[in-house]
Amino acid sequence: MKTLSKLEELTIKWSEDRGIIQNGKPTTQGLKLVSEIGELCDNLIKGNDIKDDIGDCLVVLCNIAKMKGTNLVECWNQAYNDIKDRKGFLNAEGNFIKEEDRNYAKLFEEFHR
Repeated sequence: MKTLSKLEELTIKWSEDRGIIQNGKPTTQGLKLVSEIGELCDNLIKGNDIKDDIGDCLVVLCNIAKMKGTNLVECWNQAYNDIKDRKGFLNAEGNFIKEEDRNYAKLFEEFHR
């Protein structure tokens, strides 16, 4: 099994070989990502295997990151650093309520009733 870094390297090479990095645009790759997320959601709803869908999203995210001068590891590190100390809870509707949200205390109290 390949590492995330190796897969990112191979994906960039694949995309470069097909002109995606050189001729593509982050905005069009963003639209492609929305399409891939739609396929992921469709398969989630239907109970189908989603590994390929998640992989397709990662390929597009890899392309966008490369086009914007970064990589998945840098992006993931930044996102993790943003959330690592975040406090909150997942309510009964499946929504994450952050501690800094305006109505947090009221929602938290309701959640624990």
